[in-house]
Amino acid sequence: MAVYTEVSDDALRAFLADYDLGDLVAFRGIAEGVENSNYNLRTTSGDFILTLYEKRVDPADLPYFLGLMQHLAARGVSCPRPVPGRDGSALRMLAGRHAAITTFLPGVWPRTVRLGHCGPVGEALGALHLAGADYATERPNALGPEGWAPLLAGALADGGAAAEALAPGLGPELRDALARILDAWPERLPRGQIHADLFPDNVFFLDGRVSGLIDFYFAATDLYAYDVAVCLNAWCFEPDVSLNVTKARALLHGYMARRPLAPAELAALPVLAQGAAIRFALTRLYDWINTPPGALVTRKDPRDYVRRLRFHLAAKDAGAYGL
Repeated sequence: MAVYTEVSDDALRAFLADYDLGDLVAFRGIAEGVENSNYNLRTTSGDFILTLYEKRVDPADLPYFLGLMQHLAARGVSCPRPVPGRDGSALRMLAGRHAAITTFLPGVWPRTVRLGHCGPVGEALGALHLAGADYATERPNALGPEGWAPLLAGALADGGAAAEALAPGLGPELRDALARILDAWPERLPRGQIHADLFPDNVFFLDGRVSGLIDFYFAATDLYAYDVAVCLNAWCFEPDVSLNVTKARALLHGYMARRPLAPAELAALPVLAQGAAIRFALTRLYDWINTPPGALVTRKDPRDYVRRLRFHLAAKDAGAYGL
């Protein structure tokens, strides 16, 4: 469920009065996503998405996110384009929350990832990185390497009891893995604007092609190849958490058709994939432990990403991913 803040009809009409979008036709909540409140909005001008930014999003970051989407869309990336009001501002207040309207993208996200999805996703990610290269604003990655130790500490604040109950030995395993990853983490690799959360539910397909990339609210300035590693984790493992090397090869080749990976990036691929796996293992573990009973958010099992992490820790080089 992803409607945390309800919007009344009167509040919505007053909000829309600041736009040149015509009259309200339809308005309904979107039940997918976990971070913000999202609504499908239809006016006499067309279809849009209305997003209310909830407490986990820092309002200070919103100009970066909205500016990046505007920048990418202007350079041909199919992503939501923020819609400005009559005063030229895309960011406003609604129901006590910061809010914005963005354009609607056609297509559906793949509930089952098939080989044919992976090459186009890699190519779309490469195009995103190239299009964002001249976006001057930077945002540190709050969920990058510097954020992982605090996440782990928060997840183990009870002495590791909850993690132990979920999986015996989980706390020590994550501590050891994190120390190994941080010790080997590469710093001098190409960097720029990354999506950082390009999971299947953030990619729309239409007629076999990528029709849209959405949810840029984890975007940051970080290593390009780390973003590739996030996608390897998200798109190339089967339900039994085994890596599908054919999918991984297709995703990497798709990416490199747009932006070739440097030798240093290829050499660092295993540790980057380890970092991507532990990032999602830690955020899922933290949420698993700290989400209160009755919350409208479906918790995700962190053990799926712990299993991915084990694969990456055993990988010797990029050959493990089909190259």
